[in-house]
Amino acid sequence: QVRLVESGGGLVQAGGSLRLSCAATGRTFNTYAMAWFRQAPGKERTFVAGVSARAGSTNYADSVKDRFTISRDIAKNTVYLQMTSLKPDDAAVYYCAARAFFPVTDAQGYDYWGRGTQVTVSS
Repeated sequence: QVRLVESGGGLVQAGGSLRLSCAATGRTFNTYAMAWFRQAPGKERTFVAGVSARAGSTNYADSVKDRFTISRDIAKNTVYLQMTSLKPDDAAVYYCAARAFFPVTDAQGYDYWGRGTQVTVSS
């Protein structure tokens, strides 16, 4: 069983930066791939970034490549999403998710979810 708690959301101006954190409980954190998804009002939940269980590989949605960076600290059971050059289109509720070993882009493939953290970007 894995419990995920996101933090770090807030209001930021366009062009600014935020770092989201996702704290996980569970002894087998390092066997889970972690990912960030986001969901804007009236839209589907979409993949943002993922990191493999041992942090050996990462992948990103095209819309955030070169702006967002996902990382994980296995010792702290925490995964991060560093977001830079934020745009109004990045505004959404950001969710942390976990599944075994390797991340996938389909939200249906994840077993555990956090409750989300709101990111608002003003233009």
